[in-house]
Amino acid sequence: MKPILRILGLLLAVEGALMLLCGLVGLAMHDRTSLTMLPPALFTAAVGLLLCMLFNKNRAIADKRMAYLGVVLFWIALAAFGMLPFLTSHSLGTVADAAFESMSGFASAGATVFQTVAALPPSILLWRSLSQWVGGFGIILLVLAIVPTLGINKYSLYTAEASGADNTGKLTTSMADTIRQTLSVYLCLTLLFIVLLWVDGLTLWQAVNTTFTHISSGGFSIFDDGIASLSHSQQLILLAAMLLSGVNFAFLYHLFTLKFKMLRNKLDQISFYLLLNAAAIVFTSLALHYRMDYGWGDAWRCGAVQSVSVVTTTGTQIADTRLWWPPVTFLFLLLSLCGGMAGSTSGGLKAMRVLILLRNVRNALRNRLHPNAVNPVRLNKKPVSQELITNVMVIFFIYLFTLAVAIFVFLLCGVDATEGIGAAVGCLSGYGPGLGNCGGFGSYAHLAPLVKWVCTTLMLLGRLECLAVYMLLFPAFWRR
Repeated sequence: MKPILRILGLLLAVEGALMLLCGLVGLAMHDRTSLTMLPPALFTAAVGLLLCMLFNKNRAIADKRMAYLGVVLFWIALAAFGMLPFLTSHSLGTVADAAFESMSGFASAGATVFQTVAALPPSILLWRSLSQWVGGFGIILLVLAIVPTLGINKYSLYTAEASGADNTGKLTTSMADTIRQTLSVYLCLTLLFIVLLWVDGLTLWQAVNTTFTHISSGGFSIFDDGIASLSHSQQLILLAAMLLSGVNFAFLYHLFTLKFKMLRNKLDQISFYLLLNAAAIVFTSLALHYRMDYGWGDAWRCGAVQSVSVVTTTGTQIADTRLWWPPVTFLFLLLSLCGGMAGSTSGGLKAMRVLILLRNVRNALRNRLHPNAVNPVRLNKKPVSQELITNVMVIFFIYLFTLAVAIFVFLLCGVDATEGIGAAVGCLSGYGPGLGNCGGFGSYAHLAPLVKWVCTTLMLLGRLECLAVYMLLFPAFWRR
């Protein structure tokens, strides 16, 4: 447990420093309420530094179980300390609301309990955006990239936090190099889109916040109407940011460094991911034009931006989708469960798993017709192991089981069935907005505290893809 507490101390020290940065930026923008960031920043950093001093020796994490325990503990602790600025600034009045907002930020879910955000202090707005940017990549991975001498098994922590990562094609033989090179792509994309939005008319403040929440597939906005008030060109820039954020970062690294031969092992995934986006854009755009009387230009623009936002589980809103044609919002619900590519900032099941599921079903039907034929499931023209297929099936079942339990609890709490289904899917997939009052430009503020705690748990489960959390529930996990 000592190495886990040492890493936790380092993470809390980093989190405290980020809170302090948000407070200083708020003061630079002449907002006196930013002083309320100082107490939680100092407290979080002090706890972190104390843990670092008490457990200052390098000790290796002995087994995989400790890695899973550590990752779950890290995320719960980060969200718990991350809610303090919302309480000290009186932006939110209850622990349930603050925990919900904090977990939504670090899990890059995009669900919010704020009914209006434009009047929030700059320090709080930046803290929401920064938590999504850090959480989108994974704060544990950021620390592993910055501090390479932790004396731990980096690969264990990497796979425990990012169980949806495509770990079959690491960039280099060194795990530290893999994380650093992936981080370099993330930083370059962030800088690129900040500059593009700034040049296109947003203030630097607006460009930074908006880029943070879109490149991380988060979806928080500093505007009350999502991105509806932005110019058409700015919306299209964010479309590109969201589309790239849903692509495997190893794929992007090889693409940017012109190592085209290394792209072959992900061609099926990128093709399926782009096909999902294209199909969603076509259907949504046609529906907006023929069913809701949008002009062709607005239909294609709004359809493209909103569809990519759904597939990548970003959750940003270009319009109040609660008013859209019901088949479109139902399609959004299904697509948000799919998500982007493995190894991206997107949530959901991941396109790779969905593709394996579909091909497994296709082969099962073929074997009914030709029982003696050998039809292995293939990915990038290579047979997929039965172990991987089984793992995909297990994760798919766990997702369905989790959704069913959450919806049942919501119904017991008196939540409307439509709204309950939307909230469960929105929180577990990381998309954020649900259906009914939780969708579109709405929020989760009206829900009962117990429902908000369940939603907070769903966001944690979705960010860690359920496995790391559920493993802790097995008695065998705790036996030596």
